[in-house]
Order: sequence, then structure tokens, then C-alpha cells
Amino acid sequence: MKGFWGGRRRRLAAGADLQDIPLEARPEHVAIIMDGNGRWARKRLMPRSYGHRHGADNLRTITSAAADLGIKYLTVYAFSTENWSRPREEVEALMRLVVEFCRNLDREMEREGVRLRFIGRRDNLPAEVLTTIEETERRSRMRERIQLIVALNYGGRDELVQATRALATAIRAGEIDPDTVDESSLADFTYMPDVPDPDLLIRTGGEQRLSNFLLWQSAYTEFRFTSVLWPDFSAEDLATAVRDFAGRQRRFGGHK
Repeated sequence: MKGFWGGRRRRLAAGADLQDIPLEARPEHVAIIMDGNGRWARKRLMPRSYGHRHGADNLRTITSAAADLGIKYLTVYAFSTENWSRPREEVEALMRLVVEFCRNLDREMEREGVRLRFIGRRDNLPAEVLTTIEETERRSRMRERIQLIVALNYGGRDELVQATRALATAIRAGEIDPDTVDESSLADFTYMPDVPDPDLLIRTGGEQRLSNFLLWQSAYTEFRFTSVLWPDFSAEDLATAVRDFAGRQRRFGGHK
């Protein structure tokens, strides 16, 4: 465990090589599909749980680097609604890892000013996981440097189904006039209506698809795909992605 919680920190010092890019040109909200933990472990002839642990360690590093770069929101895909179909041993190891991450890194996240939030269904999470994430959210709610939003037991389609049901319930109760329903009406019932949509979505590991992640929120998000496996994705890789983003021209459906 020493190598995991007290180990390497590949960190970009205060975004040193992005001094030429003003904060307003950088993404406010970055989302990451953290793919490649299993392949990273397999290359080392180790079990998948070994890769997941190093992936969690890297999340700690990338969160700090994101804060240094001026990113205010970092949303990561940790466990999807489809991941329950994985072998029981792997699922249990991932759930234990969530608890360890919250408990063992609380002081460090407090020093870094990290507010930790979780999105996804909570009705079928193990009791210890549910208690831990709720306590972590409560303790960190006043931190303001960066929000780390962990998608746990999350599915983009499921989020839209739940939001639609909640909106329909509000209409049926007479709280909302159906003639006034628009995009913002549905957005108000998503998991994080107070958070701006992602400016940049990064997927590591070489795959080039969303995999049911932030389907509603990513309508005008810029995408970046990299073959780097998540445990190897460095602060420098994040800085490169931010630099690439700053050079893009976002039109949001219009033209210039």
C-alpha cells in the first residue's frame, strides 16, 4: 500500500508550460473516460485489480494537475451501470477501492481544495460505499478550488430516463406547465444541473466512443482520444490536451 497511497506524483507545477494560454481560453470543465487499467495490468502480468489501484493513484495526480491548470470541474467515469456484469471479484475490488480512495485521501484533498461529488444511481450500491461517499461529499462541500465529480454506477441513458421521470412527475403534480418545457427544464433534473457542460472530454486507452457517458452534457463538447492507458496518462498529457483545446474554434452549431 505504501507505493499506492504514498507513491509517484507526476505533477505539472502550476501549469508552467501553459503560461502563454490565458485562463479564459482553457476548459472550465474536463471529463475523462479513464480507460486502460486492465490492459496496463495485463502488460505487467498482474491482475486487473492492480491496474485499477494504479489508475486510482493516477486520478489523484491528474486532479491536482487539473487544479494547477485552472480547471474548475473534473468529471471521471469510474464505474458504469453496465460494469456490474464484470466478474464478482473485480466488482468487489472496485467498490473497496472507492472506499479507500475517499478515506485515505481525505486530508490530501482538503489541502488541495478538492470538493468530491458522485453522480449515478445509489439505490444498489453496497451500504459501506454509499455511507462513505455521502460522508465524503458532506465533509468536502465547502472546498472551492476544484470539483472532482466521480461517475459511479452511472449510465448516460439511465440519467436521461431518471430525469424524464422526475420531470413528468413535476408536470403531473402541477409544478411545471408542460407548455413551458424546454431543454433547461430537463437539464434541471439531471445529476449535476449546477455544473456547466464539459468543454473537453478525453478518453484514454485508444477507444473512440462515449460508452454511455454524459450523453446529454456532451452535445457541444470537444473530444480528444489518446492511446495512452489511463495509469500512464500524465500531467503533461493533460496539459497537451488543454493546449490543443485552446487552439480549437468552437462554433456551437453556428459558423464564423
